Amino acid sequence: MSDGPIEWDAESYDEISGPQLSWGMEVLGRLELRGDETALDAGCGSGRVTEELAGRLSDGRVIAVDGSAAMIEKARERLGGRAEYLVADLAQLRIEQPVDLVFSTATFHWIPDHDRLFESLRSALRPGGRLVAQCGGEGNIREHAEAAAAVAALPEYEPYLGDAGELWNYAGPGLTEERLRRAGFAEASCWLEPRPVVPEDPLRFTMTATLGAHLARLPERLRRPFAQAVLDRSRAPITLEYVRLNIEARVSA
Repeated sequence: MSDGPIEWDAESYDEISGPQLSWGMEVLGRLELRGDETALDAGCGSGRVTEELAGRLSDGRVIAVDGSAAMIEKARERLGGRAEYLVADLAQLRIEQPVDLVFSTATFHWIPDHDRLFESLRSALRPGGRLVAQCGGEGNIREHAEAAAAVAALPEYEPYLGDAGELWNYAGPGLTEERLRRAGFAEASCWLEPRPVVPEDPLRFTMTATLGAHLARLPERLRRPFAQAVLDRSRAPITLEYVRLNIEARVSA
């Protein structure tokens, strides 16, 4: 599994992340907000969902956090002064003042250690604060992941990816609830939802949205061939069987 945040092609992600935006809007729709809260968007990406969150906090404050400097710059380009910005590893997050809400979509599955992640996010929340999130969950893009593992074992890729192990952390709801409670959350509720995606441009989508951790380990000349080889092992039309893990948790008041 990846040892920390990876860099992203923020421009490409901003253009192809329609599915992630729609999932984020679903999660945002579950939020009950007064409008004066301080919210931390944990893994803001290019800021498409962050912008919608900021629009619901007219008297509040948004802190946009991402491990990718390129993503933060894209989010800053979109939101300008409507948010504050921080490049940080979420598993080692430190902020000056606790927040009312930690919000996150399409991020936690990129983080290897969920125990450390939830401890970090718990420390960022004030008493009574909430964590509302969604990420890839157990069974997410299983066929695609199996194809990626098979291609990674080929001789031309194995020297770079042979020790990579699992490059995504797709946890189930029961284990996630246990981890949240161990981290100090008083309440925790998690559940899975299938969200299949048929990308219009499978190669661009997978190179940008799913295989980033693999491609970051490969030299430039092998990145496109690797992604194409993964897709060649998939049935047509290529369908990515996304499974989303929904997370809601609260700190004692």
